[in-house]
Amino acid sequence: MPNFKCKTLKEIQLPFEKEGVEFLWMAKGENVDLLFTRIEQENFFLQIKKDVKNHTWLIKGEKHTKPSQIGYLQKALLVFKENFTQDVVCEAVALKHTRLIQKTPLIANDLKEILEQIQDKKQIYIEIGFGSGRHLLYQARQNPDVLIIGIEIYTPALEQVAKLALSEKLNNILLIETDARLLLSVLESNLVDKIFLHFPVPWDKKPHRRVVGINFANECARVLKESGQFELRTDSFLYFDFTLETFLNFSHLKALIKKNENLEISSKYEDRWKRQNKDIYDLIISGFGWSEALNKDQKFAIEELCFDSKELKSIEEKFKNEVFKGEDFFLHFEKMYLKDESLLIKIAFGAFYKSEHMYINLSCNGVNFVFDKPFKTKENLKAIEKLREILYSYTK
Repeated sequence: MPNFKCKTLKEIQLPFEKEGVEFLWMAKGENVDLLFTRIEQENFFLQIKKDVKNHTWLIKGEKHTKPSQIGYLQKALLVFKENFTQDVVCEAVALKHTRLIQKTPLIANDLKEILEQIQDKKQIYIEIGFGSGRHLLYQARQNPDVLIIGIEIYTPALEQVAKLALSEKLNNILLIETDARLLLSVLESNLVDKIFLHFPVPWDKKPHRRVVGINFANECARVLKESGQFELRTDSFLYFDFTLETFLNFSHLKALIKKNENLEISSKYEDRWKRQNKDIYDLIISGFGWSEALNKDQKFAIEELCFDSKELKSIEEKFKNEVFKGEDFFLHFEKMYLKDESLLIKIAFGAFYKSEHMYINLSCNGVNFVFDKPFKTKENLKAIEKLREILYSYTK
């Protein structure tokens, strides 16, 4: 991530604006300050960290609030460097031109963008872990009227497949870097036609790390249409058997099982397994039925909170870095910062497999999320309810 070090930090007068970059307010921590920055209606933090031992300052982007385009962060750092620092020791703010820098409509920056782009789509396929993209691109070519959503956790894979799709002028693809379980948990019910999971990492010795589990199966059943299908293709019999057993928890479903079926398109991993004479297993699950819609009316437990100055002081004094764990969620109090007469707290929370990292602001006017609100998943709602409970305990 772009950053630079300097020996001298000038006085920072806020608010400040130059060349489209706005620095609006500062929150001060024990040895790190956060500078609220805005460019093109995107908000994020610059992090100003003092290295007492080496008598230098490190200025960089705060990783959990980074903007959608790396160029925004680079520009903010350059403006800050030119106006508030002296004696730069070293810097790394240049863009990597080998990376896909320009924003492409084929890559979604976050889950909210996915939800916006899938509105009014009549047919949707999802592929989890598309890798080199052979199967995903094949589905896009064969089904031009279907939106193909690809999920991958490796950025280079997203960028490479986006380039291939653009070169073929395929515009029915949307790619995102996220955890599949998180995406499924925020999609509307009865929305998706097919979900593909081809050659996932088998984790035969660590089955708890598999994407497939009872919660995953429940979300697949909820988001798939009545005519929808979940399709697993794997070279691991253990994974195949585990997935079948998991879905058999449903009282009604149809399971189609195939072995060593040759498809029109083959991934590089499948080619490798075939050369080694390994068996390939297909499991196609359908018949889930109709699911109830998500409850959108639920509110986060902190949205109506308000603390007076005495209670805020008590929270400040009792705050500590600690973790609270429930059966299916966690809450981690990470850091606290002072902002005028309010408190800024960084928390991690949500499901164990995919945490949220957010900042909340506590003041006499109320409690609110500094940036966007988290999604109303059941794990997030439980974690924020725990947050409310802990904050109240700090005021006693």
